[in-house]
Amino acid sequence: MNETVHQEKISPTNGRSSTGKGLRTEEMVINMGPQHPSTHGVLRLEIVVDGEIIREVIPHLGYLHRCFEKHCEYMINYQQVVPYVDRLDYVASMNNEHAFVVAAERLLNIEIPERVHYIRIIMAELQRIASHLIAIGTFGIDMGAFTPFLHAFRDREKILDLFEMTCGARLLYNYMMIGGLSHDLPPQFIEKTKQFCVEFKQTLKEIDDLLNYNEIFIKRTANVGILPKDVAVNYACSGPMLRGSGVDWDLRRDDPYTLYDRFEWDVCIGKGENGTVGDVWNRHMVRQREMEQSVKIIEQAIVNIPEGDVKKAVPKRIRPVPGEIYSRTESPRGELGFYIVATDSLTPYRVKGRSPGFVNLSVINEISRGAMIADLVAIIGSTDIVLGEVDR
Repeated sequence: MNETVHQEKISPTNGRSSTGKGLRTEEMVINMGPQHPSTHGVLRLEIVVDGEIIREVIPHLGYLHRCFEKHCEYMINYQQVVPYVDRLDYVASMNNEHAFVVAAERLLNIEIPERVHYIRIIMAELQRIASHLIAIGTFGIDMGAFTPFLHAFRDREKILDLFEMTCGARLLYNYMMIGGLSHDLPPQFIEKTKQFCVEFKQTLKEIDDLLNYNEIFIKRTANVGILPKDVAVNYACSGPMLRGSGVDWDLRRDDPYTLYDRFEWDVCIGKGENGTVGDVWNRHMVRQREMEQSVKIIEQAIVNIPEGDVKKAVPKRIRPVPGEIYSRTESPRGELGFYIVATDSLTPYRVKGRSPGFVNLSVINEISRGAMIADLVAIIGSTDIVLGEVDR
């Protein structure tokens, strides 16, 4: 009996998996995070590995949960929700504000001046560029390239200077109001924005040369973390995650809001120039090309911006007709939506945020199986999650 037990212990097929004749390996559970640079926030990944091959990835969320949605139910009025919205995706606060005020204005049937629409588009696209610069710069560091990070953050600072010039803040703005804006554009804003667009086109070329077509970078990212088109759609992915898989869908064009239908620009999708459509490299390149299109939109907006009062339509007292609405916009990470339920109270009865980061993160297990542990760093970086938005 003892001999039989001994033979079982040394049997090469006794483990949960086997890598070769006479050699036995067993799956092991390891943790990446919650304090880990490559998780791009406070995220814990429970990884089941067989050697260095990933068998399963289980995300553990909630480390940044701040009860955002419950807070909204205890505000004095709808306008007071905006500062809390800023803190969801804290590197794209203008886009968060844009999504919420558009939803609230639709619910309240508020018509806003054209000048407000144009300024909101300028701010949203500047914020999209700033957000993508963080994604691309930090992703370069994840892949071992430090210099592109410096170029990206140098130009991001220029955008933050424009925001600070306008509303006095560099990260959390409280700028867009239901019905308008807290401040009109300062006198030098248009000229400085034009100058930024000219300079930024050169930065895009620099990032192309330093990072995007670097041979080492391509080998680290091409054919890694492939997200097929049907899987992306079935998981309800959106933004660069969806477009990187070749799906031609952008809410700014396909479900227009504000005045995006007045501008000429192109939706960027993964084309498989290097690697496979839907891989890490293609998702990264969608963000790079989206910045080019954002510049095109900004340049058109600053030329055609009309005159007007940015606070004319701001209601003195908000008391909506009871009802509900779901409204969505295209944030840097994808479809950011708000579901609002109104009663005859001054306070929203319910505010529910649809986080694109949360949805995109749900596909991580699907696209990581069979990859190496080092590849998981690239896959996480390519999802461009912000945990403040994921956890809310």
